[in-house]
This record gives sequence, C-alpha cells and structure tokens, in this order.
Amino acid sequence: MTTGALTADGRARILNDGNQIPLLGLGVWQMSDGRECIDAVRWALEFGYRHIDTAQAYGNEESVGTALLASGVPRDDVFLTTKFFPRNRDPVAALEQSLRRLRVDHVDLYIIHWPEGGATWAWPGMERARELGYARSVGVSNFSATQLEEVIGAGSIPPAVNQVQFSSLHYRRALLEACQRRGVTLEAYSPLGTGRHLANQTVRQVAQRLGRTPAQVLVRWCVQRDVPVIPKSTHRQRIEENADIFSFHLSDEDMLELDALDETDGTDRALEHAWW
Repeated sequence: MTTGALTADGRARILNDGNQIPLLGLGVWQMSDGRECIDAVRWALEFGYRHIDTAQAYGNEESVGTALLASGVPRDDVFLTTKFFPRNRDPVAALEQSLRRLRVDHVDLYIIHWPEGGATWAWPGMERARELGYARSVGVSNFSATQLEEVIGAGSIPPAVNQVQFSSLHYRRALLEACQRRGVTLEAYSPLGTGRHLANQTVRQVAQRLGRTPAQVLVRWCVQRDVPVIPKSTHRQRIEENADIFSFHLSDEDMLELDALDETDGTDRALEHAWW
C-alpha cells in the first residue's frame, strides 16, 4: 500500500514507516489526572475511537493507562501516542517512565512535543527509542517546514508525523504541502480552536445545512484532507458526536467556504508565537 494513502475502510492513514494511524483520535490535553481523564478515554473507546493522544507534559498518562486497562479493548487495537517533554534531556529515559505510567510495553507514536533548544538535538534519542521497540513510530510536533527539514537532514529516518495546530481557521497550507512533499503525515490538534471555532458563523451555517454540529463539520474538514485529527472533549455526548464523522461528506462548495476562513495566510509555520 502506498505511503500516505488511506486504508481500505478510509479510517486510517499509512505512515512513511508502514504503520497505520487512525484518522480520528481523542486528545487529552488539559484533562485533569483522575476521573475526568479516565472517563473521557473510556467513553471514547466505547464509541469506537481507537486512537488516544497524551503527553508527558499533560500529567495524565497514568489515567490514560488506567482507562485503557478498564476498557477491555485489546492493547493492539488502540493507537497510543505520547510526547517527549523537551525540558528533559533523554527521550529514551523519559519514555521508559511514560511506559510505566501508561502500563504498556510500547507506544505507537512518540513525538517531540516542541522544538525547544533547537530542532535536531533530541532526534537521535527518538530514533533510539524506536530501535529499542519502545515506540513503533516517532515524530515531531509544532515544527515549522524549516525545522522539519533540519530534522530530516540530521536523522537517519524522517519523522512519521508532524502534529500541529491545524483547522479550517488555521489552514497552514504551505506546512501541509511541505509535509506531503517529504512523506510526513501532518496531524491536527485543536481542530475546534479549544471551542472558539464552534461559534464561527460560516461553520455554523455549514453545520445547519447538513444537520450536523459545528464540531462535526470542523473535524470532518480535517478528515477530508486525509489529516488525522484529535479533538478533545470531556463530555460524553460530545465525544460520541465527534465520533460520527464518517457518515457524512462535505461538498466541494462546503470545503471551499471553510478553506476561506484561514487566518494564517497559508503559512508554513507551526505556530504564530512559540510559548517556549
């Protein structure tokens, strides 16, 4: 199967290392460790999600692991991501701790959370984590097109994924194209703008025409670009609604309307302002 292509059911994408990433996942950023995170992950798995995204910086890996065990879903059926906190120095040692908190023997994707200290210094450790079998795929997050090129030039393998803020209102077209040229899968976080995008008039109009929620429209926009997407919610009903994005289609006209909402001028940067 061609790298970057979708699987036969149209619900996962083939990464450049041959592994498969489900297009829909649950992000757990800003979920408190404990019941809130455990419930959200369990509900997501109940409603058919098979992709959970956490990070060392989130402080909730233990809750994700608890929910995975409690769900009864086989480990190999769930695509599990965590991210290296780059204020630590050793990606391998940090991942060993993550695996203990998650109570698994590997993650499916291990990502450098942001390029603090430069784009390339952590990459040898990421490659080592993959060689040891701790991570099936390795990637980056919040990397611009230039930073992505630096990592590719410095490493022995390219990142499988670049996870960035991406939505119809943050349509980083040049960054998406740079990833596509290099065979790197762009993955979208904050597709709902942490809730802000749900009030956008155009998004609401498209949703009303289709009899869908604004969140479903925004998530579907990513999926129709073959972009894996990890909406976050702690509400059972919204988690269920966000899962129902494979039963409808946005027309070409819908997509163009949503494309036009971009506020980034089609940038190749991952963020307008770095937080580190």
